[in-house]
Amino acid sequence: MSSKAHLNQAIVSHFLEMKADAKPDKEVLVFENGAAGEDILTYRALYENANKMARLFLQNDIGKGDTYAVFMRNHPEFVYSMLAGPVVGAIMVPIDPRSRGDRLRFLLENSKAKAIIVSGENLPFLQEIADQVPNVRHVFVAYRPEQEIAVSPDYPTLNETLEKDRWERVDQRIMEVRHPMQIIYTSGTTGDPKGVMIRNNRFGIFNIVTRLVWKYKPSDVLYSGLSLTHGNAQAVTLFPAIGTGTKAVFSARFTKSRIWDICRQYGCTSFSLLGGMMSGIFNEPPRDNDRDNPVKTVISAGTPAAIWEAFEERFNLKILEWYGAVEGGFAYKPPGKGPVGSFGKPLPGMMEFKVVDDADTEVPHGDRGELIVRMTKGETKVDYLGKPEASEEKTRGGWLRTGDIVHRDDAGWYYFDHRKGSELRRSGDFIQPDHIERVIGACPEVSEVCVYGIPAASGAPGESDLVAALAPFDGQAIDPKTMVAKCRRDLEPNFVPSYLQVVEAIPKTISEKALDRVLREQFAPEAKNVYRSDDY
Repeated sequence: MSSKAHLNQAIVSHFLEMKADAKPDKEVLVFENGAAGEDILTYRALYENANKMARLFLQNDIGKGDTYAVFMRNHPEFVYSMLAGPVVGAIMVPIDPRSRGDRLRFLLENSKAKAIIVSGENLPFLQEIADQVPNVRHVFVAYRPEQEIAVSPDYPTLNETLEKDRWERVDQRIMEVRHPMQIIYTSGTTGDPKGVMIRNNRFGIFNIVTRLVWKYKPSDVLYSGLSLTHGNAQAVTLFPAIGTGTKAVFSARFTKSRIWDICRQYGCTSFSLLGGMMSGIFNEPPRDNDRDNPVKTVISAGTPAAIWEAFEERFNLKILEWYGAVEGGFAYKPPGKGPVGSFGKPLPGMMEFKVVDDADTEVPHGDRGELIVRMTKGETKVDYLGKPEASEEKTRGGWLRTGDIVHRDDAGWYYFDHRKGSELRRSGDFIQPDHIERVIGACPEVSEVCVYGIPAASGAPGESDLVAALAPFDGQAIDPKTMVAKCRRDLEPNFVPSYLQVVEAIPKTISEKALDRVLREQFAPEAKNVYRSDDY
């Protein structure tokens, strides 16, 4: 019997150990660092560095059921950290590297993270709230050579662990495919974000989707600049690469100006996008070599219908559109099939879709309603961290309530319209107005603020540009330049308003709710009281 016979390839850490034994020198992941070079990761490098970190966890009393956060951009250390958890049963909490202040504090506190692995560039943001999260007992800092950041003597470095040639290897301690692997937080549309428990068997589901939908070939090279903290980058690029051995290239962050040069340099045949990003790429000045690139397929969620065909023609490729949420639900439209603007149909034989009204009555084809989803085999279930009632409500009656308003045509193709109760969605993130209003409202010169959305200039379906309507306190002047600078300092980039609209008072209902409808009617980009953030 093989010494690896006890391993279960449906668990990513087990699978990785098997691959490190069978194909140790197979190059799987590449992290490109621009002029600073690249990091090339083989199955052996992935396994050994993840195992070193698993030993580090055990040495610091981080084991089965404990949570640890990872707060950094796309770097090799992120993947090592992710792959170490399943070895010992610790649960990773990936935190958007743009998180700041109250949001960062909430995620660490709510998840009860016992440790945090942070990049040197993000350490200052953690230090700002460190005394507010006493549950975080260990901080490990990963310093990247290309960042040229001074090492802090206050925290142990992850570099020291990863540079070891010898360490006490850790055997796989978790055999259950239902054991939690990650807690991925929602955007927090209607309140604080909710943590969704992601279990070990999600890796097996990714492998099924790769085979049925992405259909990568051994000769393909994948690319992503999306944050690995986002389910998209994990589902479309990272786990398919690990699972199939198809090489994947990652950048620390998305860059619309370099994306084609990166794809040409590495021969990338496919990359993943969110709809607003596609508009950014399309709005770059046309170049003579736009069609001269190796990309065959762009895997997109939220392609603006207005530029769909023009994008394909300009860059000589096809778009595979898809829909998914971290809680569940999946649909896709194969390249070249179905109507432009649709996000596709559900996976046949795996799940069932319905579009319903508020009474759960299915609406006629063409009418808008909430999309609800049911697994055709097995239980339809969502596990929100510490929220059993919300978990049960999310799957009331055995159907997952997506919260997305959609419609379906007579041929069974689905189209996204907007988020239920809110149309504020930007570059794939559902925006929580309260979060922005709290930051702006803290300014002494601001009396009231109301954040609302207008149709995105990008044309991405269901996406909004953000407007912050401000009423000054006691007749004080509001300096747009200062206000925009504060927003950029204290908010994640995706939450910075596109426009500031200065008004004498925020109109309200008799119950003191802001009348954003009136503000929309008064809004005009060229109005004297409206200021565009990009101008500052």
